[in-house]
Amino acid sequence: MKNLILEKLKKDTDYISGEELSKNFGVSRTAIWKHINELRKDGYHIESSSKKGYRLAGIPDLLDGRELIIPQGQLIGHEVIHFQEIDSTNNYAKKIANDGCAHGTIVVSEKQTMGRGRVGREWKSYNSEGLWFTIVLRPDLEPEDIQIVTLAASVAVVEGIFEAQGIVCGIKWPNDIILDNCKLGGILTELSAEPGHVNYVVVGIGININQALSTFDDEIKNKATSLKIHTGIPVSRVKVLGSILTRFEETYSVMLKGNTQEIIDRWSRYSVTLGKEVKLLFKNIEYNGLAQSIASDGKLVVKCNDGVVRELSSGEIQVRGLLGYT
Repeated sequence: MKNLILEKLKKDTDYISGEELSKNFGVSRTAIWKHINELRKDGYHIESSSKKGYRLAGIPDLLDGRELIIPQGQLIGHEVIHFQEIDSTNNYAKKIANDGCAHGTIVVSEKQTMGRGRVGREWKSYNSEGLWFTIVLRPDLEPEDIQIVTLAASVAVVEGIFEAQGIVCGIKWPNDIILDNCKLGGILTELSAEPGHVNYVVVGIGININQALSTFDDEIKNKATSLKIHTGIPVSRVKVLGSILTRFEETYSVMLKGNTQEIIDRWSRYSVTLGKEVKLLFKNIEYNGLAQSIASDGKLVVKCNDGVVRELSSGEIQVRGLLGYT
């Protein structure tokens, strides 16, 4: 009921009397008052006047789906599961994927207590200051081709941020989102697969949106950033989320059509890794080399100083002399 009242308040920019709302929805004015107060607790700014009624004066930056705009027919984000707090959106996404949830379902939380980055690193997910969400996918892919999903997700994040805020970000192979030579976000892709068949993929995305510099621990203050730090003003998380999901729908469609080279070309335009000297760990041996390109399956092609060209699908890649957080 309260969401129906909310939609009515959104449509009418002027005051609506409690009596009119009561008649429209067939409930008492006391019930209307209770639902209005619930909406206020949710963060909606609703003005009230004893003579005029109620008027919606401000909308909060909510990620629970009510303010998220998903274009008709879009599958990515058509179902939103929202938490105030959870251990990890990836963990929950894997659970519901195993239970048979629909392709495109997203799990989003205001806070994660056990957020993870690559190789098990902790990802601190501060309360309501960033985007912490996971997308459940059911692609018709071979398990060895899954690297391209991470590249497609990276492109979607960078292009979604540009679409929403006009901010140009970069990508550090394979999954770090870079802004002002600092880490803005990251992507963690996990899958369930059998020989020759992928059951599902979960793509976890974490982006720093409205953190202040003082939010970050001392050891990462010179390595991390947020959109608010870059712009100097608060940024709408729901707007950024909506744009990323729409771009993800598009890049995922390109990928499924087999146009992986288009994804690679777009990824390469945003890369802060290609053309740079990197230090890499390959079969427990450390090499230095030049990051040359991305292979057709999404692997990083590096010409090492020993003269051997190696293709990397995993491992620690460190860009020297460019990013302060490596």
